Amino acid sequence: MTERLAPTGRAGDAGRADSDRLPPARFAYDRHTWKEIAHLLANFPVSLLGFIYVVTVLSTGAFLTVTVIGFPLLAAGLVGARQLGKLERSRARGLLGVRVDEPSPLPLRGRGGFFPQLWMGLKDPVGWRTMLYEFIRLPWGVLTFAITLTSLFVLWPVLPFIARGLANADRAMVRGLLSPSDELERRIAELESDRGVVVDTAAADLRRIERDLHDGAQARLVSLAMGLGLAKEKLLEGQVDEKVAAAMVEEAHGEVKLALQELRDLARGIHPAVLTDRGLDAALSSVASRCTVPVKVTADLDSRPVAAIEGIAYFTVSELLQNVSKHSGARSASVDVWRSDDRLLIQVRDDGRGGARLDAGTGMRGLADRLGAVDGLFVIDSPPGGPTVVTAELPWRDRTDEQGKSSGKR
Repeated sequence: MTERLAPTGRAGDAGRADSDRLPPARFAYDRHTWKEIAHLLANFPVSLLGFIYVVTVLSTGAFLTVTVIGFPLLAAGLVGARQLGKLERSRARGLLGVRVDEPSPLPLRGRGGFFPQLWMGLKDPVGWRTMLYEFIRLPWGVLTFAITLTSLFVLWPVLPFIARGLANADRAMVRGLLSPSDELERRIAELESDRGVVVDTAAADLRRIERDLHDGAQARLVSLAMGLGLAKEKLLEGQVDEKVAAAMVEEAHGEVKLALQELRDLARGIHPAVLTDRGLDAALSSVASRCTVPVKVTADLDSRPVAAIEGIAYFTVSELLQNVSKHSGARSASVDVWRSDDRLLIQVRDDGRGGARLDAGTGMRGLADRLGAVDGLFVIDSPPGGPTVVTAELPWRDRTDEQGKSSGKR
């Protein structure tokens, strides 16, 4: 089983290349000509239905914007327009040979509440471009239907040339309005969605730190303060001898050491000192030493990435090795980290039972979201019976570049 979470790809020029391979129009009726004729004759009924849909959605949505259901209705209409666009791309692919990529799905991931999701749907560029396509298609559909139908009886010898010219205009419309967004538009939408992931992750981390402080070190220090206060009162009142006082002080000393250890563990969970001081190689070796199965760590890095990327890489490996310890049943594991051009690559492998999935409740989805928020890649290859190979990829920026920018600002 291979599951992959990756940045969406960009639209290519496949549609243009496919249509360019069509044979030139000639005084003959081949299969390409008949497909183009069928497409042009279907333009009128298809464009009529699309026009009716668009007018209905826009008029109803605009009229009801004074109520609470107007904007949700308009957002739902844009989602429906996306489906119309999908049908039009399928029709153009089958009859005109235009092969364009499907647009990225709406980046709604169940985060941020109802109103942020509604706003994201209302400003969907793919939906609006499809609405525009369906709106302007009605006069064009009537024109192409009339010309093609008339040419079948009047201009039969030159109909292949007429059909090719009209079909090329259709191809241009599909590419111009129904192709995926350009790369900048796509990245803006992705980053807006990923910003919600980053905010949610940061909030969850803060809640975890607060909970750990409250239930751990804070509770222990409160107990210590109460014990020392009681000992102080008894000493002042002369109610205890030196041995009892020494025992109470020894107990307090033990509590202090435990509280310090809990604070060190908490600090390591936020950002371990070994990662700051010695980098990924030493930090990952430290994590591997705490795993319940033998782990071989190989790091081939000639420099250090920026602290944010280094931290994400560290916690990704830490979480994956925890999964190896708890869920895999493995006898051995390995961690490989290396740099390839401007990317940092991580591969964690184990010989366990396999079957790992993004939705298995082992934290994989959280890792995938965290990597996706920084334009990363997360791939799981875990067939039943194993082995499990998890590959993570992060953007690389040298730490020296970041330090140079900071010193320049000062």
